[in-house]
Amino acid sequence: MPKDVSDEPASTSLTRLQGRPRLRKPGRDDGSDIWELVRACAPLDENSMYCNLLQCDHFRDTCVLAEIDGRTLGWISGYIPPAEPDTIFVWQVAVHADARGHGLGKRMLAALLDRPECRSVTRMRTTITRDNAASWALFRSFAQSRGARLSDAPHFERDDHFGGRHATEHMVTIDLEEAARRAA
Repeated sequence: MPKDVSDEPASTSLTRLQGRPRLRKPGRDDGSDIWELVRACAPLDENSMYCNLLQCDHFRDTCVLAEIDGRTLGWISGYIPPAEPDTIFVWQVAVHADARGHGLGKRMLAALLDRPECRSVTRMRTTITRDNAASWALFRSFAQSRGARLSDAPHFERDDHFGGRHATEHMVTIDLEEAARRAA
């Protein structure tokens, strides 16, 4: 799936919203709000509401919900692949237009890595299409903030995997372990 970050400008400045973002694990009751958030963040890929409910229930430890003034304004879905227990795969990032431009996506990524469930994670992965400038900017900025190297390679290809109906998804890898070794 493409990284789901829109680069449309914010309609309301975060500074006009009261309070700071609350970053937390989602619960089952959050599924419909997350589904609405993703729908409001066109051109993001919309999953079914049931998919969002499963993410909130089965993968809550590796998902992040951002609330500001009681509104759901940010979302990261992710998981640790069973065959790669040292990797967090970020499936989707959504930030509502009202909260964009204030580093919320990067804060959610950092909060995810700070969780006990991610203590063995040495690598972050995601897939991004070449034309998704906002996602590239987010993940490059995040890698830079961690002093980590970002690499990419075609992964799910337009013709081989998507039957020509979707742009090639590039597997983006942020090597957190290498950055930690250099910092030590």
